[in-house]
Amino acid sequence: MKIIPVIDIKDGLVVHAKQGQRHHYQPINTPLCPTAGIFPLIEKFVHDFHFATLYLADLNAIMAQGDHEGLIQKILTAFPGIQFWIDRGHQPAAKHLNQPGNYSPVLGSESYRKDNLGELQTLNKNFLLSLDFSGQKMLGPNQLFANPALWPDRLIIMTLDRVGSGKGPDLAKLTAFKQAHPKKRFLAAGGIRNLHDLKALEAIGVEGALIASALHAGAITADNIRKLGWSGY
Repeated sequence: MKIIPVIDIKDGLVVHAKQGQRHHYQPINTPLCPTAGIFPLIEKFVHDFHFATLYLADLNAIMAQGDHEGLIQKILTAFPGIQFWIDRGHQPAAKHLNQPGNYSPVLGSESYRKDNLGELQTLNKNFLLSLDFSGQKMLGPNQLFANPALWPDRLIIMTLDRVGSGKGPDLAKLTAFKQAHPKKRFLAAGGIRNLHDLKALEAIGVEGALIASALHAGAITADNIRKLGWSGY
């Protein structure tokens, strides 16, 4: 099981994501990291957990309310040995090219429309695709969900209404995707509470999990991850 810590940034601070209600997200203040500055949290994840891959969501860019372009470039430069999976909402394909080697774009279905799906081909599947849901509602163009030819090898199944909710992951949805597309590699995002949830995901063949709240609350610790032999990418 691969563990990918998630960092959501809004207005220059790390915020606590909850059920996709982005306008109401508040800066973090948790047992893991009492400051909402992004660099202390990255240091924590790198030095305490030894994560080598981090997921970074630029919420301002996703909401089309500015972006953190300068900050992201500083992060990529400051941590050249760490791979960053970066969701910046819809960007022209050229924005994802000629980036540092530790930059991997995450393209979220919620940020795409039918008329711009052709841009995905420009990236030649060198991206991670997040298929986004709110409950059972698909967020994004139906064509993207229905056409695996557009998909890269690795996909995130993101259930936004479960993020930070304590409801647990959507095992039924993840099982259905895994069974329908056995050659794809799936990661779960949204609702993961504890080790029991991670073991349940592992049991159905999910490759990894994106986690924030459970790490901040101490429900999943660095010691837990080490003892179970789990790691990041």
